[in-house]
Amino acid sequence: MHSVEDVRRMPVAAPATGKIIAEMEETPVHEMPYFYERGRKAFASWSTLPIAQRIGFLRKLKQLMVDEMDEIARVISDDTGKVLTEAIVADIMPTLDAIDHIIRHAEKVLGRQKAKTPLLLFGKKSFIEYMPRGVVLVISPWNYPLQLAMVPMISALAGGNSVILKPSEVTPLVGKCIEDLFKRSGFPDGTIQVAHGGKEVGAAFTAGKPDYIFFTGSVRTGKIIQQQAAKDLIPTTLELGGKDPMVVFGDANLDRAAKAAVWGAFTNSGQVCMSAERLYVERTVYGEFLEKLKGEVHSLRQGDGIDDDVGSMTFPAQKNVVKEQLDEALLRGAKLATGLKPEDWKEGMFLPPTVVTDVEQDMKIIQEETFGPLLPVVPFDTEGEAIAYANGTAFGLNASVWTKDKEKARRVASRLVSGAVVINDVIITVANHGLPFGGAKESGIGRYHSEAGLRIFCHEKAIMEDQGLMKSEIQWYPYKGKYPLFLNLFKSYFSEKRDWVNFAKNYLSLLRSNK
Repeated sequence: MHSVEDVRRMPVAAPATGKIIAEMEETPVHEMPYFYERGRKAFASWSTLPIAQRIGFLRKLKQLMVDEMDEIARVISDDTGKVLTEAIVADIMPTLDAIDHIIRHAEKVLGRQKAKTPLLLFGKKSFIEYMPRGVVLVISPWNYPLQLAMVPMISALAGGNSVILKPSEVTPLVGKCIEDLFKRSGFPDGTIQVAHGGKEVGAAFTAGKPDYIFFTGSVRTGKIIQQQAAKDLIPTTLELGGKDPMVVFGDANLDRAAKAAVWGAFTNSGQVCMSAERLYVERTVYGEFLEKLKGEVHSLRQGDGIDDDVGSMTFPAQKNVVKEQLDEALLRGAKLATGLKPEDWKEGMFLPPTVVTDVEQDMKIIQEETFGPLLPVVPFDTEGEAIAYANGTAFGLNASVWTKDKEKARRVASRLVSGAVVINDVIITVANHGLPFGGAKESGIGRYHSEAGLRIFCHEKAIMEDQGLMKSEIQWYPYKGKYPLFLNLFKSYFSEKRDWVNFAKNYLSLLRSNK
């Protein structure tokens, strides 16, 4: 273990107040090999446990989280600056629901699956088994530091893997909380390990040759991780950025859509990969809708109290991203419908929820991920134009379509290049653990949640069984005299109208030729 002089201590400030509330120890980089050594040792025993026994540990974890829900919510709120209601609704609840989902479905999903066997392989049986990969490295972000760490962790554990978590250094108290929860739930030593620290720690563990990497974060960092993983042929899942469009047609329920746009854009102060970051409104209702939108924004309460709606930003550097995008838009003629110019912002991490109009499609505010409380609104004239606008970025994580016309909603949803689409609601696909979650284009690689979210952490193993009673197989040596029999066999089998009489005749001749 590390000596006292090895330890780097990180002061932890509460984003909402700026006050130092704790101090964290960073994991020394040179300890990385020992983490993998312990993880592989733990994997050797954990992977042999029946799935039901692994699920027993998850049950203990879930109950501990239920018992200490308020304490966990307050840690999340202190560490991120989000209000308590968002901490419990959007971070804790989806995590508990994910554990429930795995408890209910893991045995069936990860158990031995029977597969069909072609008639030409008559007499054999086919199966698929799911074999755990080994040590899984999970690198998680700061915006939902509990949910986006624990869901891949528990999925990997259910599959029989051991896990190393590298939580974001921006929200280290949640990382410490996760470590403590697993420890007190009784998971065997080495099954779960947490490496605390910043980019250096993340880079060291990525280069440490894990058996799988699950990363949630920025496109830039995701590309770096993918390059490193490719050198060692390490499989990855990358959950990256979003620039999610919200398309509102004139026949939509405008009151509901306005409320949804405000929540979808400003929940967690806009720091959501699935935020409504671009709002496209049919021109026939654009003015009416904008007024409703402004009214909803003006009703918001911002602060760090238990009854407030919008909390603070979490990561100081993210303020600069929001400022840069807003400055460029205003310089090019965009106008504020709500909010303030960056030069009028107050000190601290609270940014005003800002709606921007007169926006062009090539502006940064449209093309680049914002991850802050900034919502550009753009009118459109036709369905085709709305689809082109929505598909007109490098991202494709989530989208929403608003209309009372069910046929039109489904038609537009099918044409959007996106990992998920919600009709007459926003964001919520991530809350349904029965649905796959992931993005298209630069929004990432791979899927988790649903059956895929459990199976990605396992190798698929194909198994075929034969009773071994026959002396030989028809395709084995010798080949003498077999070609015309195979020719007639395959012609009779693969013809549009199968000739079962000739098929049987040639198959029996091939069987006799083996004697």
